[in-house]
Amino acid sequence: MRPVFSSTVTRSPCAAAVSAATSPAEPEPSTSTSVAVSVMPVLWRLYRRAGKGATGGTPARSHRRRAAIIAGAHEADPHFPLAPPRKPADIGGQKEHAMPDTLPQPSPAGAAIHPGARIGHVHLKVANLARALGFWRDVIGLEEQQRLGDQAVFLSAGGYHHHIALNTWESRDGAWPPPGTTGLFHVALVYPDRAALAVALKRLLDAGWPLEGASDHGVSEALYLRDPDGNGVELYRDRPEAEWPRDGDGRLAMVTRRLDLNALLAEAT
Repeated sequence: MRPVFSSTVTRSPCAAAVSAATSPAEPEPSTSTSVAVSVMPVLWRLYRRAGKGATGGTPARSHRRRAAIIAGAHEADPHFPLAPPRKPADIGGQKEHAMPDTLPQPSPAGAAIHPGARIGHVHLKVANLARALGFWRDVIGLEEQQRLGDQAVFLSAGGYHHHIALNTWESRDGAWPPPGTTGLFHVALVYPDRAALAVALKRLLDAGWPLEGASDHGVSEALYLRDPDGNGVELYRDRPEAEWPRDGDGRLAMVTRRLDLNALLAEAT
């Protein structure tokens, strides 16, 4: 799902957080099509203003940092700024691969993938392994299972061989992908319940890690952010299937509404 993104922040972080906490939890999404070209610079300015740092600082500074992150996520606009399509161009001296003229024919009816199949892991290209571990291991909390020197590491929850892998084989000291290129929109980690998601939110706030957005999709509640290499990250929990919104014909009808982060944080134990 697409997150509710912050587009502009004009109030002080603390005032915005108080206002967001006392406003209706799920306002109707804006219909405006005017969005900021870049969201992250606004969030990073708030982050620095509130007191950058993984831990430490005075209680007042820590409170301001938390308020700034929550305020940035609550300043919501559901319209995501899409980059215009690119024309075919050279990439690294090589031409882009063109799609074939004849597309594969759809599978016969009933030939769906086995219902037990699932996404097993995601392997990410990163610029600096230590920096990436500072996020995926130290902030998110995934546990290191195996390491291949200074080139790759495998992380997981609960002792699985790996849910997330990181490597620098083709990306050491590389830059973020530029806007308008294809690739990963985000990788999503699902938590077992709302209390576990609340603890994940608390970990982010304690580390001073900025959020890009926070959304209630009807089927799930989600936090959106980026890792140090610019990869989109979603942390979410599913609602029970019986609570999923559906239309008159029984089809799934997901939504995008603002998620009240103060209410979620109150459930962290």
